This record gives sequence, C-alpha cells and structure tokens, in this order.
Amino acid sequence: MTIAISNPAELHDPTGFGYSHVAQVRGELVLIAGQYDSDAQGHTTSSDFAEQVDRAFTNLAIALRSVGLDFADVAQLRTFIVDHDLDKLAVLGKKIAELWGDRPPVQTLNGVASLALPGMLFEVDAVAVRG
Repeated sequence: MTIAISNPAELHDPTGFGYSHVAQVRGELVLIAGQYDSDAQGHTTSSDFAEQVDRAFTNLAIALRSVGLDFADVAQLRTFIVDHDLDKLAVLGKKIAELWGDRPPVQTLNGVASLALPGMLFEVDAVAVRG
C-alpha cells in the first residue's frame, strides 16, 4: 500500500505534536488529520467556539486544496466538541449546511472533556475520496 504523507506550508508544522495533516492512500483515499483553530505556530487564535469552528474548516479546506480536493470530495467527518451542548451543535450544524447544503458527508460527533491543547474547543478530521 502506498501512503503519501504531507503537511501544507500554509498550515502549522504538526510533527512536533506527533501527527501530519494529510495522508493520501493509494491515490484514492485522502485522510485529513484533526484541524482546529490553529495559527502558523499551531496555537489557537480565539476563545469563541463559533470562530474556532470557522477556522478549523478553513484549515480543513487548505489541507484538501493541498492535494487538489475540496469539500465536495469529503465522504466522512469526525468532529470533537469540548463540553458539547445543543448551542454548540447548532453552530456546527449551521457551518455544515453552509459548506455542504442539504448533502453533508457522514459525520460522527464526539463530545469530549478536552482536546490536545489548552484552549481548543473544536476539532474536525476528514476522509476524502479522489475521483
């Protein structure tokens, strides 16, 4: 099996945190690591949940574009919300509808107590399909 690991220059270097942003498998499946509200150094930029969701999906778009894909190519999302509640679900639902309309990818939402770094409130990873 051929796996190509990459880290787009427009995103922070995640290798110090023990992961990479993108893995292309056999040229068909593309796996995108958890994206969050990260700046060029990997730090969160906002304490506002909605802003973190927006930035995480912006970073997901960058990762997808780096391998010639976009949101239409995403088959699956896994989302992680710190202290999940219905208000946060509404924010996420609005963002998903903005990006995918009435045909969102499959998704598993995980409510969690915390994420990898202090200040992270939201994270999303994705599986995309080429062609």
